Amino acid sequence: MDYAIRAEGLVRRFGATTALAGVDLAVPTGTVFGLLGPNGAGKTTAVRVLATLLRADEGRATVGGYDVVRDAHQVRQLIGLTGQYASVDETLTGTENLLLIGRLLGLSRADSRARAGQLLTDFQLTDAGDRAAKTYSGGMRRRLDLAASLVGRPQVLFLDEPTTGLDPRSRNELWDIVRSLVADGVTVLLTTQYLEEADQLAGEIAVVDHGRVIAQGTPEELKAKTGGQSLAVRPADVVDLPTVVSIVGAVAGVAPEVAQNTVTVPVNDQRVMPAVVRRLDEAGIVVAELALRGSSLDEVFLSLTGHRAEDDPASANLEGSVA
Repeated sequence: MDYAIRAEGLVRRFGATTALAGVDLAVPTGTVFGLLGPNGAGKTTAVRVLATLLRADEGRATVGGYDVVRDAHQVRQLIGLTGQYASVDETLTGTENLLLIGRLLGLSRADSRARAGQLLTDFQLTDAGDRAAKTYSGGMRRRLDLAASLVGRPQVLFLDEPTTGLDPRSRNELWDIVRSLVADGVTVLLTTQYLEEADQLAGEIAVVDHGRVIAQGTPEELKAKTGGQSLAVRPADVVDLPTVVSIVGAVAGVAPEVAQNTVTVPVNDQRVMPAVVRRLDEAGIVVAELALRGSSLDEVFLSLTGHRAEDDPASANLEGSVA
């Protein structure tokens, strides 16, 4: 198999804090590879090392076959990088931002203008091309930022939490753009703490926690690690919620969780669901939702680490410094 990115034993320390504690990665060419973990897990530090912005204290890495330290110049010619926050110049128009990047990359004026026009069209920003970026919505700025990272037609694209702060519609639009890039042969390394995002986009995922890769595989393989399913029941009338909790808990033999008027319980016995249906029918309870679900990535992360991806206090304290 051809790998666009390889990393072996990456270690990076910031004073007494170890941000990377021996990370190994192998990213197949032309795929989306997800680095999943909470703030402070080491995701951004890994990206900075691979993008030649930081040097690892130990280990080695290659991008496109080039060593990120010895061949840093060649690596930079192959990659694009979109950080956690849009880095466009807000005083310039959308077109001017892309023209600036093109000229910095050595494109002629004519080629820079042609490339800018093409990207504005691709990212549905043509109508806003002559407006200052400061007038753009958050989703538009994010699209412009991603467009800027593609001016040089990179073979490898690093997306570091690209949908942070975006509304659901803008997030879905960005997901579609990522899918189209991969369809054109671009390799994408995606860091995210959004479990749904990793599930939607990544063909393979490495779960990172406290600077280490603690699990790796396809979303389906990782979900299989929990070894179970969950039963979700949402009553049509919220008044029946306590009764549903009682019935589901009694049949499953486990105290269920309740969120958004939905009762959820892990099940390892296929007979639980029909038994719950019978008990609900006997109680005269009408349900709006009844589903037997496979494990979610959230449950996988909780199973692997003992905490959820978005609420690790120890890691969150490191955000912004060694994330």
